[in-house]
Formats: sequence, structure tokens, C-alpha cells
Amino acid sequence: MRIAIYGRVSTKRQDELNQLLELRKFIAAQEGWTLEVEYIDRVSGSGKKERPEFQRMMQDASQKKFDLLLFWALDRLSREGIVKTISYLEQLKQWGIGWRSYTQQFLDTGNEMVTSIVLSVLAAVAKQERITISERTRAGLARAVKGGAILGRRPVKVDVAKARQLLKQGGLRPTAAKLGISVNTLRAALEHA
Repeated sequence: MRIAIYGRVSTKRQDELNQLLELRKFIAAQEGWTLEVEYIDRVSGSGKKERPEFQRMMQDASQKKFDLLLFWALDRLSREGIVKTISYLEQLKQWGIGWRSYTQQFLDTGNEMVTSIVLSVLAAVAKQERITISERTRAGLARAVKGGAILGRRPVKVDVAKARQLLKQGGLRPTAAKLGISVNTLRAALEHA
């Protein structure tokens, strides 16, 4: 079986060799496994920065250049949130590529039942985390309003008298354009004047 390694370190001070030596040793101990390729990124896994080796690995997986992807731990594969991480794992599976976490042995496409249960639990936790973040955001906005903050766009002041004069010369669109406001803003100002 052709094995690919994906390794990632978050900072330049970290050494991916710690992960690689163990992963290589593990592959060598498996009967019928051969190390085909290694993909190593030195970047945060948050998804905010490009991970060129990760992209190359996914491209190669889509072309079936290896049979199984071995990574140190799920957080080394991705820290983009469980939904995005699960989508990567599912994509690999759809391409017929197995995957396995070295340190989290229950995360292995060969262990279908346990993996699907664990991923379902992780997905539920991620969903709850999104709900919690939303609740915190609403609470923070409410506190800001209570403290006197004004939310939303700043109100646009419209010279209604000038707008009415300009309307006599042309329609809504030309008048709004001359005033440097949107048609909807002009309508609202005229209605509330």
C-alpha cells in the first residue's frame, strides 16, 4: 500500500522531524506499506494562511497517487473547525484514499463504525460551539447597546430641501446621484421629512 505523510508545524521554531521520524518508523513496521511521498507545511492550520503542501496533497489524492494518508493527529491535518476538517476526510474517502491518525488510533478509515461515531460527536460539538459563539456575540451587542453604543451604519444626513429642488429638475436616480446617496436613502429621507 502506498502511504503519504502529511505533517504540519505551526511555527518555524517547531521541528517537523519529531513527527516525521515516528511516522516513518510506523510505516516501516507495517507489512506491505511503502512511503510514497511526504507533504510538510510550516504554517498555522487555522485556514487563514495558504498551506501549499496541503493543497498539493489533496490534488495528488484526487489523482490517486497514494492509497492512505497518515498524519500525526487531527489538529496537524487541520484546525479550520471540525466541519471543514470532516469535509477534507470525507473528500479523501470519496476519492478512495484511506486516512489514519497516528496518535488518535480510533481515527482510521479502517475503523468505520468508531470513526463515524467520533466524527458525529465532533460535528455536534462544533455545531454547539457555533451556537455558543452566536449567543456570546448577541450578549456582547446587547451590552454595548446598554452602554450607549449605536450599532449599524451611521445615519446619512440628507438636505431634504435641496433634494426637493433637484427632484423638480429630474427623477429620483439623478437626484440621488447628485446628492451622493442611494435612491433608497433618498426615498426614506423624503418619506420621513
